[in-house]
Amino acid sequence: MEYKYSRDDNYEDYASGRVIYGGKGIPNFPVRLLNEMFGRAKSYLEKQSEIIVYDPCCGGGYALTVLGFFHSDCINMLYGSDIDENMVAYANKNTKLLTAAGLEERRRELEALYENYHKDSHEEALESIKRLEETLKKDIASEIFGADCTRPLPFIRPDIIITDVPYGNLVEWNECAEISLEGMMKRLAEITVSGAILTVCMDKKQKGSCKGWRRLEKQNVGKRKFEIYIREE
Repeated sequence: MEYKYSRDDNYEDYASGRVIYGGKGIPNFPVRLLNEMFGRAKSYLEKQSEIIVYDPCCGGGYALTVLGFFHSDCINMLYGSDIDENMVAYANKNTKLLTAAGLEERRRELEALYENYHKDSHEEALESIKRLEETLKKDIASEIFGADCTRPLPFIRPDIIITDVPYGNLVEWNECAEISLEGMMKRLAEITVSGAILTVCMDKKQKGSCKGWRRLEKQNVGKRKFEIYIREE
């Protein structure tokens, strides 16, 4: 796949567990691929600012937080949901990093860790916070809630939905993967309006299809693929 919107770079500042909170069972995502998916999704939108983003399988909020740092100039609001209450708690902590107050609180935590243990990793994380502060153009509001995305969802009207659906050994759907993917797309169609963009990363064996969504792109990336859809009436 040709990368059009994300360059090959050093993304260590965004490593899970460095500044962004990590933990057992919390999925992360390749930063360059995530930014490429967002860039392609955004290119299909009529609006290019004040964008509302939703991740219905947000896990610990890693993807939402990374997108917030990279695209704070055009993102206005982040929504995330997950069926796991522990993941919701982590996602709340991570998306709060997209505010000056949240970054300052995280800085104090890392300073205390460095003072107590004098680890290089803590010192490097403090350097990363400096760069992240320069990256964040403004505070980004966020709302994280518990939800099963194959069941009715709040009508939040996102402009871009971007998610990495469960597959593999780390996380799985509660039901058959294909049934759940179709069920998720059906519920997302209920909370969006015409022109909204859905970008889904999935296993190559998974198939996305649902009335109300027209596929714009399909891109294979290693063992993964992502598909981009537009909401149609």
